Amino acid sequence: MPARTRLAACAVALALVSGPAWAQDAAQQTTLDVGLEAPDTVRAVLEEHVRLLKRAPIVLPEERADRAAMVRRARREVADLLATEGYFSPRIRFDRSDARRWVLQVEPGERTEIAAVDIEFEGELAESGEGGSEYLDLLRASWGLPVGEAFRQSAWDSAKQSLLDTINSRRYAAARIVASRAEIDPETAQARLSVRIDSGPSFYLGALDVQGLEHLPDDLVTRYSQLKPGAPYDREALLAFQTELQNTPHFGSVTVDIERDPALAAAVPVRVQVTEALPRYAGVGVGYSTNTGARVEFTYRDSNLRKRGWEFSSGLRYEQYRQSLYADVFLPPRGKHRDSFGALVQSSDLEGLKVDSQTVGATRTTVRGDIETQLALRLQHEKIEPEGGEASTSNTLTANWTWIKRAVDDLLDPTDGYLLEFQIGGGPEIALAEQDFLRLYTRVVNYQPVRGTDVFILRGEAGVTLAESRDGIPQDFLFRTGGAQSVRGYDYQSLGVQDGSATVGGRYLATASAEYVRWFEPQWGAAVFVDAGDAADTREDFDLRVGYGVGARWRSPAGPLAIDLAWGHQERRLRLHFGVAIAF
Repeated sequence: MPARTRLAACAVALALVSGPAWAQDAAQQTTLDVGLEAPDTVRAVLEEHVRLLKRAPIVLPEERADRAAMVRRARREVADLLATEGYFSPRIRFDRSDARRWVLQVEPGERTEIAAVDIEFEGELAESGEGGSEYLDLLRASWGLPVGEAFRQSAWDSAKQSLLDTINSRRYAAARIVASRAEIDPETAQARLSVRIDSGPSFYLGALDVQGLEHLPDDLVTRYSQLKPGAPYDREALLAFQTELQNTPHFGSVTVDIERDPALAAAVPVRVQVTEALPRYAGVGVGYSTNTGARVEFTYRDSNLRKRGWEFSSGLRYEQYRQSLYADVFLPPRGKHRDSFGALVQSSDLEGLKVDSQTVGATRTTVRGDIETQLALRLQHEKIEPEGGEASTSNTLTANWTWIKRAVDDLLDPTDGYLLEFQIGGGPEIALAEQDFLRLYTRVVNYQPVRGTDVFILRGEAGVTLAESRDGIPQDFLFRTGGAQSVRGYDYQSLGVQDGSATVGGRYLATASAEYVRWFEPQWGAAVFVDAGDAADTREDFDLRVGYGVGARWRSPAGPLAIDLAWGHQERRLRLHFGVAIAF
């Protein structure tokens, strides 16, 4: 073997035996473990943020100077962290008696408390602002870090921001903090806070500045707006307007804001930035309920009909016991009002009663806060065929007024609040009807939270149709009950008036329900309930039917789904009900 080759082989063998130098050094390095002795009041925050207390391995420096520097950095880190929690006189030591396990010993000392708070205002708010001195006193009373509270840096920052947000939210959009100071006395463990806020001028709304419209009409956004030029700036009003636009099918995204420039305060433009959504949408859906059986539905929507911003909504719904074809046109709103018109063809076969109807109508909907009203006019042709009874047809022109108040915490999944509804409607004999009739209806649902997440639900409804008889009155203006969301333990619309072997609508209705829902998990719960009610053609025929049972609840994106097993007391029969647990 040549000499050069022998030397190379020896070098390789030596390298394999001895290993690289950095590997030898790593093997000789000492791994350090750091423990903590501290009160529970500060232990969690120290374990979360101090680097030496992390679970990752720590390599102990070989040089004494490097170890001392590591200790100094850790002490500064702990002291700074305790200061943010209000401890400004801590004792911080390291027990290094064990070279491989150090112990960080922390005595935080007395926690600093707020001794005084001084809040001052400048600008128009201090001179002649809304509410005068009473409003300033209210702002000071709402301060989030009052005298006697422990000082924490995060609470100090949050209190300042909360006060500024309150002032910013109405009128004073350009308000700012011009000075803030926290004077800490470590010896007495007291803090004196001072904040000075300049409100700037009052802002008043100007015209809408709409950007992003391409295919929709230029006045569409304006027609949705209830913001009045000259009105004081109110952030909640702008957010409500933004939410309303976002909830329409016209827009994919919406931003509503103003320029916080004091020079524009007298009439600040309201900037509305939108992106248009795809105008046309087609969909198909399937479902099932114990009321009307299996369901398949085809829908089509055009949110820019005739390029006027009209919403066209149509669909074909085929259920086992009911089928419908509908088409509606919704016009852009004018202030709080919105008009619509449409047509509906429907056929049903429930409890031995076949109903075929064709309807055209127009509706005006008005929304004021949580109150919605509707005024509807309908022209309807209806044919009914009760099994074992006499078939009949009717033509009616009716008017119906509905008032609904939805004072609940969540429309899809309410747990607190109430729903109240009134309806009054009917038709006169001079306008196609066989006789004069007037229908009155009311419904109330109350949600009472219990023990945090549980809910106790009380529901009741009552109705009466004032007429000499039920002859010639459309079934929509009479009453049948039973089934899910009604009197459970009985088939859907099985409680009413017997005509042959069929159940038809009567002139009187009353139902009541009490239900307790226990939520074991955020998505899963169980319920116990008792329902009672009936529908009849006379008060003498009214016979209260009772059902009770248990059920399961699941919070789905469409609202709580319910599966209920109910016992019909009078019929002595067990029935399963399935459907959405709440419907508005």
